Amino acid sequence: MPLTVRQFPCLSDNYGFIVRDDASGRTACVDTPDAAAVLKALAEAGWGLDLILNTHWHPDHAGGNAEIKAATGATVVGPAEVARISPLDRTVSDGDEAMLGETRFSVIGCGGHTLGHVAYFDAVSQTAFVGDTLFALGCGRVFEGTAEQMWTSLQKLAALPDDTTVYCAHEYTASNARFALSVDSDPALKARTDDIFAARGRGEPTVPTWIGLEKATNPFLRAPLIAGQAGRPDFEAFAAVRAAKDSFKG
Repeated sequence: MPLTVRQFPCLSDNYGFIVRDDASGRTACVDTPDAAAVLKALAEAGWGLDLILNTHWHPDHAGGNAEIKAATGATVVGPAEVARISPLDRTVSDGDEAMLGETRFSVIGCGGHTLGHVAYFDAVSQTAFVGDTLFALGCGRVFEGTAEQMWTSLQKLAALPDDTTVYCAHEYTASNARFALSVDSDPALKARTDDIFAARGRGEPTVPTWIGLEKATNPFLRAPLIAGQAGRPDFEAFAAVRAAKDSFKG
């Protein structure tokens, strides 16, 4: 059944998402970066809220849980680590499911940015909410896990169908594009970055993205193919590219 997604900017560079299962009318928000912004988006849509789906514990993803739950009565669902800053009504991990009306979200464990990070994937609409694991032309910093764990997580997302719509949580794409051009000379990347810079110049979002597009152009998914990384174990190639991005000043 159709799934309606409304995306809106909040904080300095986050995106918030409210989601409606059109068959049942039940609604969710994915993460709670800014409680006021989420509640405003719900009011503008004329929606209530049944479910909060957290991807990880960071305050710009779960910090609005308490205020939004108090205002809406929504059930809070997320990985166990979210309990560090907010009570959970239900804990989920890799292989679990979260139902929103007739929409079945598969929970994909994708630790690395944080140890318990998860993504939510609806196979029917081919829609994925990936938090801070995968970005347009980027990926999250490896704060709590290892490079090997993060590479494994990225490969789980890369295995989704190429036309999967990917909602990532930050507008980092222009910065990611400048870095990508510094490490990868692939012509497809150059064409994509031209479009990105033009879109950002017009004030347009670069989220959502698509799995196939990221596999073709994202330097973190392409790490084993990038000059200087060929022949290394895949996760070591990824680690080298991630380290280069961490120190990149462009």
